[in-house]
Amino acid sequence: MKALVVKSTGLWYEVLAGEERLVTRLRGKFKLEDKKLTNPIAVGDWVEVVPNEQVDGEWVINKIYDRENYVIRESPRKKGHDHLIASNIDQGVLVVTLKRPRTSLGFVDRFLITLESFRIPGIILVNKEDLYNDKDIIKYHELKELYTSIGYQVELCQFDSGISKSVQELFKGKKSLLSGHSGAGKSTLINQIVPSANQEVNEISDFANKGVHTTTFAELFYLLDGESAIIDTPGIKELSLSEIEEDELSHYFPEMRKFLGQCKFHNCLHENEPGCAVKDAIGKEVSLKRYESYLSILRVDDSRR
Repeated sequence: MKALVVKSTGLWYEVLAGEERLVTRLRGKFKLEDKKLTNPIAVGDWVEVVPNEQVDGEWVINKIYDRENYVIRESPRKKGHDHLIASNIDQGVLVVTLKRPRTSLGFVDRFLITLESFRIPGIILVNKEDLYNDKDIIKYHELKELYTSIGYQVELCQFDSGISKSVQELFKGKKSLLSGHSGAGKSTLINQIVPSANQEVNEISDFANKGVHTTTFAELFYLLDGESAIIDTPGIKELSLSEIEEDELSHYFPEMRKFLGQCKFHNCLHENEPGCAVKDAIGKEVSLKRYESYLSILRVDDSRR
């Protein structure tokens, strides 16, 4: 049977085959097909499941269908390996906070880059509006202007007091990947939109001002309409890019992409080269903050190669 992977524990996978929810495992051969992946299967994958001939009542994944797209990062635990976050998604939704905990622009940009590699639309939800003073609100508007100007949607939210109709509409008819730091409010958002999910919510640590992991495994939840879905993922502290070469990095910055082919040198990294169209556009079509973020990612990721 063809089935959709809706939960991954790393050892077992829950799949939805029609109306039936099955617990399956992966045939051993898949674990050897790509030694660079810590998880051969991601939530959102379409797979073929067959009965286990050796164990009555058990199902195994026999085939992984081709993916339309996927989001991937370097494994934080296994050097030289990558980790699939989710696959076959329509949009990526990043939950960010300006404090308790603070989400850096570098983290935001890395997430958007992973989406841009497959031209997946990105949405930024800025949660915890009630914590923000006047200076924070100014920062929010600066962030909104920065990202809406290059094509991303940005919304200010307060998840624990309800989800606005405009935010609910963002998820309709889509399979959305939900990501962000632990403590940013992903589980609260899930509970508001999918009450049956009953996700655990923990308080922020006053000592470290950081979130505590509440989501342990990636899992897909269907909304009440039965068609829209959200893939919830464990909180991410760091997001190291994967499968992106240094000379391709600027391709995933929409405001830089339009200058492709306009630099003096075809292999321009937009760093110190003369005749660089991207550098000439800084302060105009390209914001200084995004350019500095680009350089930071370029240098850090290059040092890891």
